[in-house]
Amino acid sequence: MKFFEVIFGNGRWIYFWHGLEVTIVLTILALFFGFLLGVLISMLRTSSVKFCQKIANLYVTIIRGTPLLVQLLIMYYVIFAEYRAMPKIIVAAVAFSLNSGAYISEIIRGGIESVSNGQKEAARSLGLSEFRTQLYVVMPQALKNSLPGLIGEGISLFKETSIVGWIGLGDIMRGADDIRSLTATAFESLVAAAIIYLAITLIFTKIMSKVEKRLA
Repeated sequence: MKFFEVIFGNGRWIYFWHGLEVTIVLTILALFFGFLLGVLISMLRTSSVKFCQKIANLYVTIIRGTPLLVQLLIMYYVIFAEYRAMPKIIVAAVAFSLNSGAYISEIIRGGIESVSNGQKEAARSLGLSEFRTQLYVVMPQALKNSLPGLIGEGISLFKETSIVGWIGLGDIMRGADDIRSLTATAFESLVAAAIIYLAITLIFTKIMSKVEKRLA
């Protein structure tokens, strides 16, 4: 009974509701732009142009070699320092998109390399350019092969948004912290936050499993 009193008493559940809204919007934005960036970077990394490969490899190395929290703080306190009118969720979306793009590019690159060279050579022999071969022949198969990894990245990204409280954004964890401050209890609010993350993760996994089976 104490659990429900802490979370639902005096309408405190609204903190979690607003936090969930922010978390879901941020996750969708970051996944969308991160996916687009990941596709671009993966194509650059597998291109025959050495300069493009080096730029893409440098980007992936920097992003994967530094903590996401550091990237978020640099984005907020350094890059967007002069633009305080910029909504915090946009700043966070940029940081998360750049981070997710690097990991998605690695996932898709693995999918690209799983496509046989015979199909690529056949497309080139039919007169398709390298870019068109990648876009119309390789990429559709690569994305299908990469789907399990992309689902995993989506789940990880959803949970990683829990750090946005560092820049004052009201996510699920910020809601838990607000309730903890109001009730002087940590256990109930943190358990409630964990339940929300787990529930959304299970729902997302179930939906994507059905999508994966349909595409199989």
